[in-house]
Amino acid sequence: MISLLWLRRDLRVHAQPALAAAAAGAEHLVPVFCLDDRLLHGRHRSGPRTQFLLQSLEDLDHSLRERGSRLVVRRGAPERVLISLARELRAQSVHFTADIGPFARARDERVLQGLRQAGIQARAHPGLFVADDLAAIRTAAGKPYTVFTPFHNAWSAAPRTAIAPAPRSLPPLAPGLDPGSLPPLAALGLRQQLEDPIPGGERAGRKRMAQFMSGAVASYATERDMLDRDGVSRLSPYLHLGCLSARELEQLTASGEGPDAFRRQLCWRDFYAHVLLHFPANTRAEHQPRYRGKLAFSHSRELFDAWREGQTGYPLIDAAMRQLLREGWIHNRARLLVASFLTKHLAIDWRWGERWFMRLLLDGDQASNNGNWQWITSVGVDPQPPYRRIYNPTRQQARLDPHGTYVHRYIAELHAVPDQYLAQPWKMPADIQRQAKCSIGRDYPPPIVDHTHARHQALARYAAATSQ
Repeated sequence: MISLLWLRRDLRVHAQPALAAAAAGAEHLVPVFCLDDRLLHGRHRSGPRTQFLLQSLEDLDHSLRERGSRLVVRRGAPERVLISLARELRAQSVHFTADIGPFARARDERVLQGLRQAGIQARAHPGLFVADDLAAIRTAAGKPYTVFTPFHNAWSAAPRTAIAPAPRSLPPLAPGLDPGSLPPLAALGLRQQLEDPIPGGERAGRKRMAQFMSGAVASYATERDMLDRDGVSRLSPYLHLGCLSARELEQLTASGEGPDAFRRQLCWRDFYAHVLLHFPANTRAEHQPRYRGKLAFSHSRELFDAWREGQTGYPLIDAAMRQLLREGWIHNRARLLVASFLTKHLAIDWRWGERWFMRLLLDGDQASNNGNWQWITSVGVDPQPPYRRIYNPTRQQARLDPHGTYVHRYIAELHAVPDQYLAQPWKMPADIQRQAKCSIGRDYPPPIVDHTHARHQALARYAAATSQ
């Protein structure tokens, strides 16, 4: 019997339900990944994330070869190349991990229809999220959840798949099959834009996971928001492509204040996936009808470019945006701060920020990214009023980066600025600017907006939108 394993966002051998099911009883196993140009060059095209994908596929191929198998690579739409491969091999079954995004669901339906016409059995498995079936988590009235806390309560009791260890061996490929090869990033028409990205792949992800579980998770509840220390997991890129199992992460997380806080973050990931599953229109429009098409946004490219290049004059905001440009990742608390600044201080459309994040983020996950941008813009499922999501960058820097560790790491021109002026460098007297070799307006920009004025303007915009 020949079984196909259609790989997508499940690039691992540990805790991989689809792999275990595809290998069970198979004489030949064909793990295949389809490089689909509709994703590679679609709405959320990303050279950095595609490079991370290629590294993850290379690492997966290494693990498969160690177990007697190897990765098969095809380029093209899965409804064409996958079905063609299944027909060519006369495969009896195709196994894959279920996904929730609008594109994935439409693609999967086309593939399933083609497989049914070919008389080939297809089976979807859990494995991308902690809970087995996000669609089955419903309110008492049978509706999807739109508030996190009650979702968390229901999620905690939802069914989970048992964790399977990595197989020691796997069935070989079908004889005579050309496995293809992974192309370099340039051959896909994309380029790496990051200076210092983390490496992709399951082995790198498991190494980081072990470090976090033996260290920072214990103090996660109290230190996860602090920007001046390594208090977070940095596992999101590996979760996004399934180099790590969210379910395994939950199982490995012990009890206690820190681990419980981390487990809650895993639930947030499932929650935003649940929301996107039931409200796919959120990908392009505000979840809340009272704001949909009614908020007055600025379309200033000058302001937007200053934000994305880390040239706003607010050191904490600029440090975070430069971290994105350098690493393809931003601390979660910093993501909220820069998103609040873009949408509330600069009045820029949240969709502009969402697209820029998806261009560079290695963990660029449509559900989480969209959910967070709508949350901070006060137009999503979050029930809090807009004023609760307008953050003062100066105060946030004093609280989250009190010694300037984070700012100094990413803004070289502020390295000699005295601590007392680091959160507000524009207040440095001229003689201090000379001593610090940082002239405001030449070496580092003055603030592009005034916080107090911007806050008042933001509240007025939201009030005007709801009065229509």
